[in-house]
Amino acid sequence: MMHEHKAPSLRAPQPSEHNSREYAFSARDFECIKKMIYARAGIALAENRQEMVYTRLSRRLRATGLKNFSDYLEQLERDSEDVEWESFVNALTTNLTAFFRETHHFPILAEHVKTRQPGQTVKLWCSAASTGEEAYSMAMTMVETFGSLKPPVRILATDIDTEVLAAAREGVYSLDRLESMSPERIRRFFLKGKNHTSGYARVRQELRDMITFRQLNLLDARWPMHGPFNAIFCRNVMIYFDKPTQYQILQKFVPLLNRDGLLFMGHSEVFQHASDLIKLIDRTVYKPVIK
Repeated sequence: MMHEHKAPSLRAPQPSEHNSREYAFSARDFECIKKMIYARAGIALAENRQEMVYTRLSRRLRATGLKNFSDYLEQLERDSEDVEWESFVNALTTNLTAFFRETHHFPILAEHVKTRQPGQTVKLWCSAASTGEEAYSMAMTMVETFGSLKPPVRILATDIDTEVLAAAREGVYSLDRLESMSPERIRRFFLKGKNHTSGYARVRQELRDMITFRQLNLLDARWPMHGPFNAIFCRNVMIYFDKPTQYQILQKFVPLLNRDGLLFMGHSEVFQHASDLIKLIDRTVYKPVIK
């Protein structure tokens, strides 16, 4: 994650200090939003996210035709089933992703699935799929590992944000998004667009067929999927949750893993508070603690 460095003598402005804004945005509004997104999605917003929150939710005020944040937040609080809740959560979900991000994980995944029982279908779960790059990276790794465009692999890819999931299902990316991959991988796994789709490429159908995309809030009391999974990816998501919430999610991950299943986490995430659930076996790779 990128960190901003501010001079010690400067004080970060409060939301109410921005007089040129299109909408009034008070400290009370921000506190209310923090409580609402935490209750709904478990996301703990830091104080330095005020500007991001204002920018993203201002778009929702324009879309709904509401004149101020108070009316918008009151509308949400009045009805927990309001369709606007989905847009509210989508707007505040951070979706930073890339193909083969934290590249050291993929050779570990490849070696791990080779240990499967003969005839067994490998089951993988990408639990924060965003726009699909991670899930497709997992699929490419499986094709390379098994030497077949139709390996014995099923990948579940979930995210709380319905908008990014729609993009993930399409599997269409601008060519600059592919620059982290070798030309050989791009030729093998993508079809480049022509004419009006020039500058874009689409993931091959065989990879898209391996993946099932579904909406899921990790805070939901019950998850609809069934294990066991050979591996679960939950990378760079837990940093947005406080430790009690992290622990609750890990408690639900562990029973869904094989006894020797792997849990891949983000580079900045540490889980010493969950040492009774998972143990570190490699750089940001965990296994369930067998009790």
